[in-house]
Amino acid sequence: MDRSSGSVRIEVRVELKPGVLDAEGENVEKSLGLLGIVGVRHVTTARIYDLEFVDATPAEARRRAEEAADRLLANPVIHRVTIRSRSG
Repeated sequence: MDRSSGSVRIEVRVELKPGVLDAEGENVEKSLGLLGIVGVRHVTTARIYDLEFVDATPAEARRRAEEAADRLLANPVIHRVTIRSRSG
């Protein structure tokens, strides 16, 4: 199937909830200061998953992306998930 037709792209962004230690973000923040890159107040990290579903309506693709996040991509105790449709 041609990738440009009949597919829906969904972006799933997974980041730590406020109050959960983001050690990687803190290390990057510290390293930026050591490199002389000033003015950075705070650094947080996130993972972005770009999912492409074939033969799915936008609503069905979103439902499948939500299921993927719930079952595999994120831990609801510590993660905040944002799901959005992508064009292209």
